Amino acid sequence: MTAPPVAPAPLAHPFGPRILTGVVGVFVAAMMSGLNSRIGGLAFNDIRAAFGMGIDDGSWITSLYGAFELAAMPFSAWFAITFSFRRYHLSVVAIFAVLGLLTPLAPNVAVLLVLRCLQGFFGGLLIPVLMAAALRFFPLPLRLYGLALYAMTATFAPNVATWLSATWTDTVGNWHLLFWQTVPMAAFSLAAVAWGIPQDPVRLERFRQINLTGLVTGLAGLVLLGVALSQGERLDWFNSPLLCWLGASSLILVAIFLLSEWFHPLPFIKLQLLSRRNLGLGFSIFVGLLVVLLSGSLLPADYLGHAWHHRTPQLAIIGLQVGLPQFLAGPAVSYLLYQPWMDARRMFAGGLLLIATACWYGAQLTPEWMATDFVLAQALHAIGQPMAVISLLFLATSVVQPMEGPQVSGIVNGLRALGTLLGSALVGRLLTVREATHANVLLDQAANMRRSADVALPGAFAEIAHRVSHQAFVLSIADAYLVLGALALLLIPLVLSLEYIAPPVITAPNH
Repeated sequence: MTAPPVAPAPLAHPFGPRILTGVVGVFVAAMMSGLNSRIGGLAFNDIRAAFGMGIDDGSWITSLYGAFELAAMPFSAWFAITFSFRRYHLSVVAIFAVLGLLTPLAPNVAVLLVLRCLQGFFGGLLIPVLMAAALRFFPLPLRLYGLALYAMTATFAPNVATWLSATWTDTVGNWHLLFWQTVPMAAFSLAAVAWGIPQDPVRLERFRQINLTGLVTGLAGLVLLGVALSQGERLDWFNSPLLCWLGASSLILVAIFLLSEWFHPLPFIKLQLLSRRNLGLGFSIFVGLLVVLLSGSLLPADYLGHAWHHRTPQLAIIGLQVGLPQFLAGPAVSYLLYQPWMDARRMFAGGLLLIATACWYGAQLTPEWMATDFVLAQALHAIGQPMAVISLLFLATSVVQPMEGPQVSGIVNGLRALGTLLGSALVGRLLTVREATHANVLLDQAANMRRSADVALPGAFAEIAHRVSHQAFVLSIADAYLVLGALALLLIPLVLSLEYIAPPVITAPNH
């Protein structure tokens, strides 16, 4: 096996308004991808109604997008280096915008699903390059602010997507804009990146050593894994032969992909980097953190939708309470991490403690809670989420050399997509099991009360069934809050065991 070609050092470009504009263009493209990912689920009823799809058939709109998004992320940075960062990004953004323009015009369901698969794939290619851009173009005194931009794709975009979805579907009344909103964002990104990002040499010779085995097995395995996780609750997990086949096939293919990547001289993701404590343990914590973060978006939205039949306009305030403060919280956390007295591990632990407190508060909910009752929990999330995410990025990327940035970006973004799908599947299963358990207990109590009273009022059974179902769901949401809060607390000892990283020295005394 021949040695990989020696990579030329990236050209040095002084950081200034031009570079900053280019990175902002990359950021807008990543936000565009994140918003488009959430839109399918938030406007699910509008989209499936427009195409005459049932609930089960319509679930594939979001399932296929998430699966192809997951499959694309580990490979993005490799192709960005090969085609050059600037040309690669411009091409992917242009294709993504065209797909967004065509999606509402799909003539039938089959074409719609194909377009969503392609959108998911190209959307998954966009997010990893933002971290690579932050690591490469931001100088050390500003690098954490660049990483804060990346963190906002996890803390800002998912929460603001609810408001945008409500604006297009209910306020404006045109569901086509759910997809067409990508066009102006893509136009800005194309202009900013074309003007601000320098052109690197194209390195097509890397294709001579491309890991074709890893590419084929990785793409297929991750798509199947994403479908299995997103469809698991609907298909009843291991009671479904289709799901068992999807799960087994995906695990075999992903295992082959990881094995081939380990031994390949020019891998898409360099797994050996995970032997470093802050990467291996830190990224494991990251997956758990992504599960915990669902307590700030998924649980309140599920409760309000079930208890009060709220649509996205009423749910928008829940997301905005977490999303909008990120513009201030992100830079503030970055600034504090640069202070010589700050330990990023303690900042991370503090963020987890705030999130756990929010979960404890959310676990107190009753059937009378309205959207305003979640304000305190959402405020704690708005502060705790950037404290945790940005601190993790600082602790992990500080042990990475500049030339290793693309491989790390592929790993962290693949885990990010996987953690989100895994978290949604686990929380969905938890809610189902706990709701059934609470319903059985409540029904037993109701039956005992009826026997002791020895009465049977007309219509009483239907009323009892409705109340039991509603109360069981409320109790299952409270249980989910408790479980996610406990998980946040369990992550704190792991965070404190990470390697200490001193804040970077911005200026040095001139002796």
